[in-house]
Amino acid sequence: MVEQYLKHSRDILTKGRFKDNPRRGLGRIHLFGYQNRYNLSEGFPLLTTKKLSFKNIAHELMWFLKGDTNIKYLVDNNVHIWDDDAFNYNLKNMAKEGIFRDEFPKFSEGWFGAKAEYVQKIKGDADFAARWGDLGPVYGSQWVHSPKFVPSDSAGETFRKDSNGIDQIARVISGMKKDLTSARHVVSAWNPDEVSRMALPPCHTFFQLNSEGKSLDLQLYQRACDMFLGVPYNIASYSLLTQILAKEIGLKPGEFVHTFGDVHFYSGAGARSKWYKDNLSGLQERINVTEHQDYAGILSWLNGQLPSEDKGREGMDHVTGILEQLQRTPKTLPRLTIADKPYNQLTIDDFVLEGYTPEPTIKRALAV
Repeated sequence: MVEQYLKHSRDILTKGRFKDNPRRGLGRIHLFGYQNRYNLSEGFPLLTTKKLSFKNIAHELMWFLKGDTNIKYLVDNNVHIWDDDAFNYNLKNMAKEGIFRDEFPKFSEGWFGAKAEYVQKIKGDADFAARWGDLGPVYGSQWVHSPKFVPSDSAGETFRKDSNGIDQIARVISGMKKDLTSARHVVSAWNPDEVSRMALPPCHTFFQLNSEGKSLDLQLYQRACDMFLGVPYNIASYSLLTQILAKEIGLKPGEFVHTFGDVHFYSGAGARSKWYKDNLSGLQERINVTEHQDYAGILSWLNGQLPSEDKGREGMDHVTGILEQLQRTPKTLPRLTIADKPYNQLTIDDFVLEGYTPEPTIKRALAV
């Protein structure tokens, strides 16, 4: 699994093209279209060439499966991967009500300070969290409360929105139990009518379940893929989901198939991004190596060429991060066991990860 991830990373760096991302103010090196397959019988695909937090991954997935869209649960469990999006999503209206002095330029000192205060308010004030902690109809809403409209008059000419919606997770489990080998078992997070109301449009847009009668396979289509920070989490999260659903349906875990749209490494902002844009072909010639030990010299050369990162955007150059990781040799994958409980009653204590001995973490900033 880890070698697949590293090979995919090399392919992005050596075959990818550069493009700007005006919305984020960052550049990125990207490929469009790719696929990896992970056999879950070989171990749980948690990256070993840098340390990942399984706790964060499991808490976020359980948050999705509960149909929750408020970050209060995550913050209370010290999971902060959605803080930036929730803060940005609510900032304009909070500023209008005088909760914060003004709207701050993203990544300014004022923005970071206000975000830290916001997260503390979410943690300590339930009423504040209820009003300002929501992200709109993101993954949990789509998975468990997908919009459903029912007749509001006897003639069936007018309709109202059902407040509960469609529980796609419960429906796909029920559907597989009734017709295991059907090709219709799909869960979608992409709702065109509600995308504009979400703090972040779904990156992992839909997944499909498949079985030949003995094992469960899951294929994810991911439209936008942050290869350094997001994709390792996505691999682990959907592999965990595959195991949870397999246990619920009474099957063995089979394959997790990961299909990519735009998969990319962010290259920072300002002068650093421009350097990558102007020098990508020369960098690609240097990176076109296959031995782990070869990347140390490439990274040393690159660090000597790059301009400083923009203030407030430090850590958003993920290219240097993946070059550090490419120097490392993958280790044996860990094993995961899950308690024998219904999927919607699982807690963090019901997951046991054994044999996870990764290399140290490589810190980079999340691009939002």
